[in-house]
Amino acid sequence: MTNHHEKQHNEEDLEQDPILNSEETDNIADATLNSDTTDEDSKEKKKKGIFSKKKESEVDILKKQVEDIAIEKSEMHDRYLRLYSEFDNYRKRSNKEKIELMKNASEDMIYAILPVVDDFERAISTADAIEGSEAMKEGILLIYSKLINTLKQKGLSAIESIGKPFDTDFHEAITMVPASDESQKGLVVVEIEKGYLINDKIIRHAKVVVAN
Repeated sequence: MTNHHEKQHNEEDLEQDPILNSEETDNIADATLNSDTTDEDSKEKKKKGIFSKKKESEVDILKKQVEDIAIEKSEMHDRYLRLYSEFDNYRKRSNKEKIELMKNASEDMIYAILPVVDDFERAISTADAIEGSEAMKEGILLIYSKLINTLKQKGLSAIESIGKPFDTDFHEAITMVPASDESQKGLVVVEIEKGYLINDKIIRHAKVVVAN
């Protein structure tokens, strides 16, 4: 009788042993599985977060590179415009200097020839006063005409003075004489030496006598 009770008691203890309790075993297994799954999810989310940050960082770098390229392009364009403007100004200045040099070279040459022109004009005046000098005068006039025409082609022109109002821009007064009437006052009455222009630029003022 006693042995039967002990056996029954042992069977009850065996059924209550936590090691053999299937329900608790299942709970432990589920908890372990859930823990593993949570860890995997956490790792996956962490990976995604790192990838996302890396991607954002790369995008920021690309944006910065694009901005730098745009700034560099703008600076290069500005430098190009400045260089082009400087070169264009240099070209225009060089061309102007060449033209001025050519004009000045011509001006110096013609200015040196003007005394010869003066001599021809005096020779013509002298020939007029000499009888029988028509052939000589004709020869002088021929040479004088050729010289004057050549100089005119180079831009030379004479300043008109006789009967014109005295103008310090064109005339140099040698002396003054009394005017014969009021209408003569301030006018050039005698031209001592003819004045000349080259391309509208005065190279020699006319030496004149002015009525006063």
